Amino acid sequence: MSISTVYSCGLRLQEGLNLTVADIDSGRKLIAIRQSKGAKDRDVPLPQATLELLRHYWQQHRHPTLLFPGQPEPRQSWAMVQKPMDASGVQKAMKQAVQACGIQKAATVHTLRHSWATHLLESGVNLRLIQQWLGHHSLSTTAQYTHLTRNAETVACELIDQRMSPLLTAPAWPAEEEPPAQW
Repeated sequence: MSISTVYSCGLRLQEGLNLTVADIDSGRKLIAIRQSKGAKDRDVPLPQATLELLRHYWQQHRHPTLLFPGQPEPRQSWAMVQKPMDASGVQKAMKQAVQACGIQKAATVHTLRHSWATHLLESGVNLRLIQQWLGHHSLSTTAQYTHLTRNAETVACELIDQRMSPLLTAPAWPAEEEPPAQW
């Protein structure tokens, strides 16, 4: 569940693991990320499907504050757990999932954050919004995702074609002034 949340919200691993019940704004469909890298706060979109998964997962442990509590000690209740689940366990689960899927490229939990940003960019989401959601100070840091896909260039060319299509209604060339054959 933590891996799904990391991907669907573009979070760093520790951001996901440290989420609390109070960080979830189901009405506005946002997650508050507090004191992240650079001691910055930000809000990120919370997809409805992720909200439903989080609710279901929380019902399994009902921790009063943590969404991803660590394992309780023997004979200890979930409510007594003070720390979130261990990052190494999530990283191990990710490694196993990558292997089980037969993926040959190296992929870590942080790869999911990069994939999220790339997928948003490919879908036409404004780079400035992605920057804000990722919590990047510099737009140039976020712009690195533009080189990760050829699809971004294809989408841009299709957009240019769409914007320029009204030019096709321009008068046709006179017969004696046809463009050269190589056109």
